[in-house]
Amino acid sequence: QLQASGGGLVQAGDSLGLSCAVSGRTKPLDAPSSCMGWFRQAPGKEREGVASSSASDGSTSYERSVKGRFTISRDNAKNTVYLQMSDLTPEDTAIYYCAAAPGLVAPPLTLPSVYNTWGQGTLVTVSS
Repeated sequence: QLQASGGGLVQAGDSLGLSCAVSGRTKPLDAPSSCMGWFRQAPGKEREGVASSSASDGSTSYERSVKGRFTISRDNAKNTVYLQMSDLTPEDTAIYYCAAAPGLVAPPLTLPSVYNTWGQGTLVTVSS
């Protein structure tokens, strides 16, 4: 299972860190052998990919609007994936989800359906 946490209410310009704890003994749920992604869904909008991390080498990919502000990382020893967000804006307000995908290279962020394991979301609200 995936357990996301860390959401909350912040002000524009603030930083916030999200965590996604990966549990389970069946691959691909083990974080080191899974590609991990963070997605978000704002009210009235479709779910969009935010950041991903490949299992092969930890290489990362970011959605254009968050590049330079968000950082995805993983601690394989703790089986946890993180999303550090900085310089938040009200447009970042959404429910954030972590997801896992099998394979070595993270699927494109535009293909959330390829991620086959999802956690419950955590709400991030950015006030202006």
